[in-house]
Amino acid sequence: MPLILIENSLKGFFFEIQAFFALALRAFVSLFRRPFYYREFTTQLDKIGVGSLFIVILTGMFTGMVMALQAVIQLKPFAATSYVGGMVAVSMVKEMGPVLSALMVTGRVGSAITAELGTMVVTEQVDAMRVEGTDIVKRLVTPRLKATLISLPLLAVVTDAVALAGGFLISSNYDINIIMYWQSLSQFMVPQDLAEGVVKPMVFGTIFCMISCYVGLQTRGGAEGVGNAVKKAVVLSSVLILVSDFFLTKLFIAFR
Repeated sequence: MPLILIENSLKGFFFEIQAFFALALRAFVSLFRRPFYYREFTTQLDKIGVGSLFIVILTGMFTGMVMALQAVIQLKPFAATSYVGGMVAVSMVKEMGPVLSALMVTGRVGSAITAELGTMVVTEQVDAMRVEGTDIVKRLVTPRLKATLISLPLLAVVTDAVALAGGFLISSNYDINIIMYWQSLSQFMVPQDLAEGVVKPMVFGTIFCMISCYVGLQTRGGAEGVGNAVKKAVVLSSVLILVSDFFLTKLFIAFR
């Protein structure tokens, strides 16, 4: 009996993996096929991108201020405070900016996507669409994926820019020269760092969007099922974002 339970658990796990990647593949293929559902796409772009601006600006500002404060404290004994800007830039552009913006958007938007799709499933709206002949993936998943792929890199750039501004505000309080602060950016960063800061948000956005859509479309059990689906999607997306960040960093280091 224990072997049968283990076998069934493994079968269920691999079936979930297969179904997830099948959904992701269909969503990516649908990006380039008509109909494109422009109204749904613009609606999602507003919700995911514009709607998340405040939270990522707030996160970026205080993260940059904290990082600059710590950098000043650590570098001041070595008379190297002129490198504060470069340290903040490298940390934010390569790691903190993409990860923090993705986690914030996951908590705000990923949960909403799961709840919205889950509610549509339990109220049989999705079944009604299928009866009408609507492609559920193209209608519900692809516009959200497209909006996420566009919004996340832009939100990460906003986070980085605001963080640098916040770091500058803190640095100015410690009499760090303005020119030295901004010139240190080019001393620490290379073009590949900028590419890393754009590619990572696209990968993170794909992860949380597809997980949220998949879990939402698999929701069962009424209102309680929707709540459980939201919790599952947010936790799983956050963990996979952090795990994938490590492997992406290793990959970029290997290509230096």
